[in-house]
Amino acid sequence: MAAPRKAESGQVAPASKGRSRKKAVNESELLTVPDGWKEPAFTREDNPRGLLEESSFATLFPKYREAYLKECWPLVQKALNEHHVNATLDLIEGSITVTTTKKTFDPYVIIRARDLIKLLARSVPFEQAVRVLQDDTACDIIKIGSLVRNRERFIKRRQRLIGPKGSTLKVRKVVLDTMKNIHPIYNIKTLMIKRELSKDPELRTQSWERFLPQFKHKNLNKRKEPKKKSVKKEYTPFPPPQPENQIDKELASGEYFLKESQKKRKRVEEIKAKQAEAVRRRQEERNKAFIPPKEKRVVKPKKASTETKIDIEAIKEKVKKAKKKKLGALPVEEVKLKIAADEKKKKKKK
Repeated sequence: MAAPRKAESGQVAPASKGRSRKKAVNESELLTVPDGWKEPAFTREDNPRGLLEESSFATLFPKYREAYLKECWPLVQKALNEHHVNATLDLIEGSITVTTTKKTFDPYVIIRARDLIKLLARSVPFEQAVRVLQDDTACDIIKIGSLVRNRERFIKRRQRLIGPKGSTLKVRKVVLDTMKNIHPIYNIKTLMIKRELSKDPELRTQSWERFLPQFKHKNLNKRKEPKKKSVKKEYTPFPPPQPENQIDKELASGEYFLKESQKKRKRVEEIKAKQAEAVRRRQEERNKAFIPPKEKRVVKPKKASTETKIDIEAIKEKVKKAKKKKLGALPVEEVKLKIAADEKKKKKKK
């Protein structure tokens, strides 16, 4: 008998009755990385013979980066020498070159060295750029200059990518969505939710779509309406009437049948009539200066009412009484009352 063949799904097909079936392998367990596991570092024992050919990469840097590169260049060479990679700084051409050596054993380290010089040429500090040489760190240079045409919009959207202390966002999708006018806070919120869900071992093998927020793009700008709205005319199968030419007008008025001398006389009369009309208008404009202006009507002052007179007279009397009184003296009536009261007291005592 032939040996039993393996099925495509990873299960073993039964050969005969009575044989025990092997349990199916759980694919989720194979895809899950254990907590705390790290990939072992690439050492010389993995590639003892080294590389067969020399590889090199070069990149240009702007003039304003020359002073900074001069200052940190010994640190760059020290970091690359640990991985047996040579680095050359050419200040005349304005370029940086990295090449492998005979001692280089890691074939991918030249790619990391290329990323390092690219970051240094793009104004990234050495302290952050040197992290690219580590196994668990990578970089991605995104060219956003051609994503937005309008310069002002480009500057506003690029400003959203700059984080605290000048650090920028690290996710490519966030950057590209920001340049498409989608605020980075939406994608950052989604990443935070995914990080929390990844901590739960039960939810690792499930779909996270029900937990992730669904953001819809809303365009609040209303469509501008044209100032002049064109009204469509009713459709007619007949073409519009042709405009009359000069001969048709002369035929309609009868001038076409007049002699040349009569036409000339008529033109002279029309010119004289226009001149007479112009002279009349000019004369009217001149005569306007001699027309006297309309006089304003003289408004007679109204007689003061009796009520106002009475008020004035009452005020005058009050002023006169105040003048007659001495400052701090009692009125005459009060003085008379006091004298009469004193005389009564004297009579009672007697």
